[in-house]
Amino acid sequence: MQVTETLSEGLKREFKVVVPATELDAKVNKHLDDIKGRVRMDGFRPGKVPVAHLKRVYGRSAMAEVIESTVRDVNAKIVTDHGYRLATTPKVTFPEEADAIEQLVAGKTDLAYTMAVEIVPKIEFADFKAIKLTKLVTDVADAEIDEAVTRIAEQNRPFMQKPEGEKAAKDDRVIVSFTGRIDGAPFEGGTGEDIAVQLGSGTFIPGFEDQLLGAVAGEKRTIKATFPTNYANEKLAGKEAEFDVTVKSVETPGKVEVDDAFAKGLGLESLAKLRDALRERIGREHATASRQKLKRALLDDLDAHHKFEPPPTLVEEEFARVWKSVNTELEATKRTFADEGTTEEKAKAEYRAIAERRVRLGLLMAEIGEQNKITVSEDELNRALMEQVRQYPGQEQRIWDYFRQNPAAVDAVRAPLFEEKVVDFLLELATVTEKKVAREELYKDDEKTAD
Repeated sequence: MQVTETLSEGLKREFKVVVPATELDAKVNKHLDDIKGRVRMDGFRPGKVPVAHLKRVYGRSAMAEVIESTVRDVNAKIVTDHGYRLATTPKVTFPEEADAIEQLVAGKTDLAYTMAVEIVPKIEFADFKAIKLTKLVTDVADAEIDEAVTRIAEQNRPFMQKPEGEKAAKDDRVIVSFTGRIDGAPFEGGTGEDIAVQLGSGTFIPGFEDQLLGAVAGEKRTIKATFPTNYANEKLAGKEAEFDVTVKSVETPGKVEVDDAFAKGLGLESLAKLRDALRERIGREHATASRQKLKRALLDDLDAHHKFEPPPTLVEEEFARVWKSVNTELEATKRTFADEGTTEEKAKAEYRAIAERRVRLGLLMAEIGEQNKITVSEDELNRALMEQVRQYPGQEQRIWDYFRQNPAAVDAVRAPLFEEKVVDFLLELATVTEKKVAREELYKDDEKTAD
């Protein structure tokens, strides 16, 4: 066997491999000798079929198996001998001529092919103990709890029917039935019976609620409204529709007394317990926001101190995913790059840089985890999978089966768990200083940066 390196350029490597026909033939003979005891052929006792006869019958299929296993084994040996960590699956190229392939399978010529790969670069770690980060934290203010209680109270307000003839006003609830048309024809999802519409809530398409103001029970109205350009149903997005609406009743919201009885109606012992539960929930929200900002700062620091060349193929694959998402969003919102204040060329450069950052950070996090033996335990993974399953009540078995049959889906659950464990490891080494800030600063939008 002869292996010759034909390309070593950046992270790209290519080898030409030649395996003599005699070596392949010997492997075929051994393979046939190994299976002859299991072959049943008329005229021969079990285990007594001559290899030469087996070769005439099964030679071509045996050669195909030998070629496949030889390529796999040789490629693995090349990678191991050179100490490569692969960024991509090896790309194997055989001669394209049909005659050459026929000669190879017939055992009349050497196996000759090229193997091309991209490798992961050697990553030199910066001093993680030199990382200095500021963790923004905020207390849960009583005013936040008051706002949350008010929202819950509004969501649980009772509605009482207005006296006959009284007109619908903002915040009233109108019970309607309607039939919609686009270009004079009914459309799927365009009809509804006894639908509750709270005026001013903005839950219906723009213009629908406004045109119900002043309506009275028993009234019929024709409403014209246009579906948003980013409407979930693409067939309806941007279309103008006409609705024949019948007002069944008009209801006005009543007041809610926020007291212990109100809290008990929500399943809690008292108003104090409700406020405690809200404080805990809001505290978790603040902690999540704080963690995300701290993680972003950590990734920014890692990116600034680890500027190695990422494998081009991985960058191209990541860029393709990002660019597809960008274009899908633009199409859904009927916007252009000009509307976003940029050009397609500038946007491509920006998102290619984002793709490079994501690939570089992904490789870095993987390397940190591997060198420090950071892993996701089976218990941790199973708990995360259980959380996924619980999101589909009544379909638990189907979701479990999906994960069992799709290793890639399991990996998609494992990956963020692994990343968070690496982040925890780095935060333990870094110097992290807490800084108390107002809620507004904690939730202030940062300039967009990709992880």
